[in-house]
Amino acid sequence: MTRRSTLSGILFLLAGIAVFSVQDLILKRLSGDYPLHQAMVLRSATAIPFLLMLVHRSGGWPSLFNRGTRWMIARGLVMFLAYTAYYLALPALPIATTVSLYFSAPLFITVLSVLLLGEKVSGLRWLAVLAGFAGVLVMVRPGRELFEWAALLPVISGMAYGLSMIVARLMGESQTAAAQAFWGNAVFLCLAAAMALTLGDGELAAGAHPSLAFLMRPWVMPTGLDLALMMGCGVIAAAGLVLLTQAYRIAEANAVAPFEYSAMIWGLLWGWLAFGDWPVALDWAGIAIITGAGLAVVYAPAPAPTAARDAAS
Repeated sequence: MTRRSTLSGILFLLAGIAVFSVQDLILKRLSGDYPLHQAMVLRSATAIPFLLMLVHRSGGWPSLFNRGTRWMIARGLVMFLAYTAYYLALPALPIATTVSLYFSAPLFITVLSVLLLGEKVSGLRWLAVLAGFAGVLVMVRPGRELFEWAALLPVISGMAYGLSMIVARLMGESQTAAAQAFWGNAVFLCLAAAMALTLGDGELAAGAHPSLAFLMRPWVMPTGLDLALMMGCGVIAAAGLVLLTQAYRIAEANAVAPFEYSAMIWGLLWGWLAFGDWPVALDWAGIAIITGAGLAVVYAPAPAPTAARDAAS
């Protein structure tokens, strides 16, 4: 990889993260009046034509139907859990807190890569993982008066996202990013529609916790602006996917991955500008610990191969 391609990859990734951050802002704004499944159905339906164009350009229809299709659908199920948990946290938590706790994902990826793939992890990375989970505890504050159970949702989201990345590794490079995105979106659409059919009466939403109300509220006829915002999430998802995929296609992952943490800057900015949210001191400490641990996981050297260690001894 040349310096120019690395710089281009970083810029593509920063743009993709900025685009995706707008979706968080939109969903938090809509979460007080509409159900999550309504927003997800409209978002997923809007994204379909954009994703089909991507599929056509990056492998055609055969890339959708092959021996890896069931793995792509399985990954879509895991991603549905990841994003549903993340979105449900938005009504109850500041955007910055939600984003920060979600960035426990690299920690879970490290642990799951050892448990499920048998990968070796250096001692420094294990220390970073432990420090990162300590940062999560600082922000979640279990057992304290300030504990908010919704803070567990972005952690669950990070764990599910980490598992989806392990599934992606198992598929290797045999499936295109566009095909994986299409099946993920198809799973979103089908399961969101199923949620609408089973939870759409809204009987349990009245007086419920903000996250539960966002899940169980009945469908509402949206205003023109709100309908455009929901559909806009589909355009955002497709555009963000293109930008992030391009970033990792032209640059090395370890060069661009740390810049995913720019999402925390956007979370702070949108939360402050739109909702007047600002982290308290303990949250700042947790954000700093999780960010530092995540960067350490990315940059920590991998353990030397066994043969090299034997030769050195």
